[in-house]
Amino acid sequence: MREYVGLAIVAIVLAFVIRTFLGLAFYIPSKSMDPTLKVNDRVVVSRLSYRLHDPRRGDVIVFDNPTVYSKQPALPVRTLRNLLEVVGIQHDKDKNLIKRLIGLPGETLEGRNGHILVNGKQLIEPYLQPSVITSDFGPVKIPVGRYWMMGDNRGNSEDSRFWTCPAERPQSNPMFCQTINRDAMVGRAVVRIWPPWRGAFL
Repeated sequence: MREYVGLAIVAIVLAFVIRTFLGLAFYIPSKSMDPTLKVNDRVVVSRLSYRLHDPRRGDVIVFDNPTVYSKQPALPVRTLRNLLEVVGIQHDKDKNLIKRLIGLPGETLEGRNGHILVNGKQLIEPYLQPSVITSDFGPVKIPVGRYWMMGDNRGNSEDSRFWTCPAERPQSNPMFCQTINRDAMVGRAVVRIWPPWRGAFL
């Protein structure tokens, strides 16, 4: 019994170290990144990436949902959830989202004629299917220190174009709920590991 308890403690410590400093498994709950990521795909999310370099346009990122306000659960519940999230067994689809970074701090973005314009110039997006059309929006000015996120499945993605502030966290500038800051980034999705035949770097 002591050995089992000891092994369980070691497993918990290792899980927290992996989740905090290295990476975690994340499963895809929606079609917003289809076909790059399909529902129930699994990806490995690196927590180290943005300690080594700044977020880059085109990165696929897991981040805290800016439209949801939630209180932290009790420690035992939080611990169990964290352990299950480490191995990709559990994921609160409202807690975290996964999208592609499109707009950088200080840029002006606009959706026009099916494409995205960044500071007036058309953005080349090789990761999109040829048939994808981006809805018109903006122009919008991204605040300093904020990032604009969008799904690859532009016709079926709740992203920066549509997010609004939760009632529990009103903002004088709605752009602070349409965008995310660096602290909200859980990490960069680096590789798709499930299903095996769809394994690929992102």
